[in-house]
Amino acid sequence: MTPALDIAVEHRLGNFLLDARFTADGGLTALFGRSGSGKTSLVNVIGGLIRPTRGRVVVAGETLVNTDRGIFVPKHRRRIGYVFQEARLFPHLTVHQNLLFGRWFARHQGHDGTEIANVLELLGIGHLLERRPAGLSGGEKQRVAIGRALLARPRLLLMDEPLASLDEARKAEILPYIERLRDEMGLPIVYVSHSAAEVARLATNLVIVDQGLVKASGPTAEVMSRLDVAMLPGAPEASAVLDAEVTALDPVHHLATLSTQAGRLFVSRPGLRAGARLRVRILASDVLLSLKPLEGISALNVLHGTIVEIGMERGTDGAAIDLRIDCNGVMLVARLTTKSVTQLGLKPGSPIFAVIKSVSVDAP
Repeated sequence: MTPALDIAVEHRLGNFLLDARFTADGGLTALFGRSGSGKTSLVNVIGGLIRPTRGRVVVAGETLVNTDRGIFVPKHRRRIGYVFQEARLFPHLTVHQNLLFGRWFARHQGHDGTEIANVLELLGIGHLLERRPAGLSGGEKQRVAIGRALLARPRLLLMDEPLASLDEARKAEILPYIERLRDEMGLPIVYVSHSAAEVARLATNLVIVDQGLVKASGPTAEVMSRLDVAMLPGAPEASAVLDAEVTALDPVHHLATLSTQAGRLFVSRPGLRAGARLRVRILASDVLLSLKPLEGISALNVLHGTIVEIGMERGTDGAAIDLRIDCNGVMLVARLTTKSVTQLGLKPGSPIFAVIKSVSVDAP
């Protein structure tokens, strides 16, 4: 099967060398790394704003760049939508007129634009049509900017830290719409972020970029649980990312029961509804290990598993070690002191009970 994205490029910018290679099968691919790691440069190569010294860019089976064959499709012919940190709406136009510009651009390129009604419903912006950008919140502006990009009928959507300029309330407002975009449009998305929480919630695929190099890429849950990735400078803390469904609600104790492949979890989160599907994230630092079932503890969530990997000692003092635990095919990660690992006699193959102190629910 041809991947939705096939990127292998090399380009020097002064003393900085971008040498990045990855593939992705669609969905939302997050580029994660520290500031200056090369994420935006990589996005600009894909979008046609930078012409790489060598390499290839293939999107949905169409070659946009191939230096060996002399192919470089100019940016205005790539049918790539771009959403920046700032919405960049035309201030003198209404929301409706800003959206019409996207559809005009598609038709100018010889393509039928996406129906406006579909975009209005997807992004929940139908009630904003007569307003001008100055009368919109930051989250509303970004939703309009996304709508304008979609109406240009792109084959790929590039989103360069689209939530970076928003406060937490506006981020919470817009995240569900990005999830709908990922799940309902069938449009590959490349999403730049330095927020591990955003990546865990949104990304289908994760690419870790450091000093211009792709250090890891693959399905998000797999990459975020890798112990070698957690050792990289600026990498997110090792964690498990699980798909879950709300199977029961306890109004007396204000708890929701989540069904996951790893086992049943209980969370206290207002607003969850029965049948809702969501993602949860469990940080390595929120997991304790026991050799036997525990009784008389406050933690509600205990999963049974088997240790499959013990990582290198972390930190300058070597006081901590990360371990991967297979819980019914799902990789959980725990961070223990080296003393605990030694005292418990832990090794690959050891059966254990993972006591989970906290579960992050990445959905409202």
